[in-house]
Amino acid sequence: MAGTADLHPPDFESIIDAARLLRGVAAVTPLLRSDALDARLGASVWVKAECLQRTGSFKFRGAWTNISRLPDARRERGVVAYSSGNHAQAVAAVASLRNIPATIAMPQDAPAIKRARTERWGADVAPFDRETADRVGFAEALADDLDRPIVPPYDHPDTIAGQGTVGLEIASQCRALGIVPDAVVVPCGGGGLIAGIATALGTAMPGVPVHPCEPATGDDTIRSLQAGRRIALPGPVRSVCDALLADTPGALTFEINRRILASGAAISDAEALYAMRIAFEDLKLVLEPGGAAGLAALAADKVPCRGRTVIAVASGGNVDAGMFARALNSPGTR
Repeated sequence: MAGTADLHPPDFESIIDAARLLRGVAAVTPLLRSDALDARLGASVWVKAECLQRTGSFKFRGAWTNISRLPDARRERGVVAYSSGNHAQAVAAVASLRNIPATIAMPQDAPAIKRARTERWGADVAPFDRETADRVGFAEALADDLDRPIVPPYDHPDTIAGQGTVGLEIASQCRALGIVPDAVVVPCGGGGLIAGIATALGTAMPGVPVHPCEPATGDDTIRSLQAGRRIALPGPVRSVCDALLADTPGALTFEINRRILASGAAISDAEALYAMRIAFEDLKLVLEPGGAAGLAALAADKVPCRGRTVIAVASGGNVDAGMFARALNSPGTR
């Protein structure tokens, strides 16, 4: 597998090509608003509902694009991926749709619903302990044993280009609605989704600030942006936002994001759960904690929105019943 030093950031044309590859395969997810949400936050809030994407998150876009761009002979051998759940489901789904085998390295503590849905697509799951094992090294050993390529969850130009199609859709939908957002807020883990969106919007809707939103216990991108270099967080990262648990930004994603992102917002678990609750109450959307990070940043006023037009990307909705019930019973933070 090529190292990230050998890879180059995707350009706008690569994202346009990814949209072509995804046409008729991925859903064009809606941009939603409600009077109740606007009144609650004192703003015009639009939510890009990637929780309604195939496999329940934006990850399907990057997985399809990456696997589609593999040479035929490499793709036919099957693929390996590493993921806490959403990328796992996406790669498993794409492999099933393309009739190729997939093996997924997944943390032992990944939500049961995410593992079950990954296996339902026919993928083999190889569990590892996230506190003692290096997930990339574990996946690379699997890939070597199986003689298959790895489909990275974020730090690859083809994965980033696929995620960037979310930004293309936002720009197109804003034009159709006649709105110009003052800000876009995006959940951030390894940084692939926000890198793709910000790259797309830089051409399709220039001048709109794009803010990363991370769990406060896993704010590696925010710290790295402030330091001007990649920062690795000490010790295991813990949060209800399991989809956003990265201890350091990707090398390629940070190279992109350090040049084009606005300031970040670090959210607490309580704020993420409250955002899940208001998404359900006001938009009838089911979000997972990490998928609600952007909305949480707005609701907690960590990205000011009052009197403004803002877009929050709801990146995923793969949540188990227990966590969702906990969110619905959240007392709120304001």
